[in-house]
Amino acid sequence: MSILINLLLFILILGVIVLVHEFGHFLFAKLTGVYVYEFAIGMGPKIFSFHPKKSETEYSIRAVPVGGFCSLAGEDVELDDKKVPADRKLQAKKPWQRFLIMFMGPGFNFIFSLIILFTIAIIWGAPSSIPKISDVTKNLPAYESGLSKDDIITEINGHKIKTMDDVSLYLTVAPHDKKNTIKVTKKNGMTKKYQIKPKKVTVKINGKKTTSYQYGIGLKTSKEYGVGKSFEYMITKTGSLFRQMFVTVGYLFTGRISVSQLSGPIGIYSIVGEQAKSGFSSILYLIAYLSINVGFLNLIPLPAFDGGHILFIIIEKLKGSPVKPELENKIHMIGLYALLLLMFFITINDILRLF
Repeated sequence: MSILINLLLFILILGVIVLVHEFGHFLFAKLTGVYVYEFAIGMGPKIFSFHPKKSETEYSIRAVPVGGFCSLAGEDVELDDKKVPADRKLQAKKPWQRFLIMFMGPGFNFIFSLIILFTIAIIWGAPSSIPKISDVTKNLPAYESGLSKDDIITEINGHKIKTMDDVSLYLTVAPHDKKNTIKVTKKNGMTKKYQIKPKKVTVKINGKKTTSYQYGIGLKTSKEYGVGKSFEYMITKTGSLFRQMFVTVGYLFTGRISVSQLSGPIGIYSIVGEQAKSGFSSILYLIAYLSINVGFLNLIPLPAFDGGHILFIIIEKLKGSPVKPELENKIHMIGLYALLLLMFFITINDILRLF
């Protein structure tokens, strides 16, 4: 029964995030006069659709509950309906209009996340983000090096630390085979640097050996209440999540993080199950986190992403004329195939992690 509930929750979470994203594209396409063929949630064959009599747009739900799309006139010149007026097609719109259409998919994801984070803080309290050590585990490297309770971490390997998320991020990407520099501010206001190498620990979970690298640092947050604190948490947490994405994507492109470490739909499904055990606020936080991730990744200037479309708009402004639609479509199609191949690889890795 729990598997079914987790599956339904997984579909609902992804569906909501995709709905918000595609609605951003849809709304601004409508506002700028672009003809919208279809607004779809999910991919693959249709399982439900309706086409209001007075609307040009078909609304559908498709079989595969991952992704979705907003099909606009002019996106694919080869499949375009010849009856659609030329001035209702995407290419006919001004660059700033096309920019808004492409940007507001991710933009709505960001707005949605801000609303969720503010709601969490108002109802359940705003968690403090101060990277203060709450406990240091005996017999682990942090304790043996001299770190102590109430130390505030300010730097890790030269990277400025502003929040607890930063601590988690930079300790995760730090090399495990050598000492790392952790700078702290002590209770008396003095600053001190420590050289700490994590300890390799292997444990059995459900009969499967799992290896982790532990420092022995505990970070416990306190809760604060009120509109002001909730707004502060919303901004701080959003900025922290953006930094995580920038660093992660940067390390991915430079090879410091392997593609095999990424998670796809199956990995997200596993996380949904864990978050569901922690309560509704944890599920809401996961939605906000994934929504920011979806928005951020879509703005990467690669073919098939919204950022790829925006890149072509920028190129058009720089060269003074648009790239041929046929060429742009082919480039985006190649990018789409590459993305599907990457998703297949990530999904296989997710499956292998389960066993």
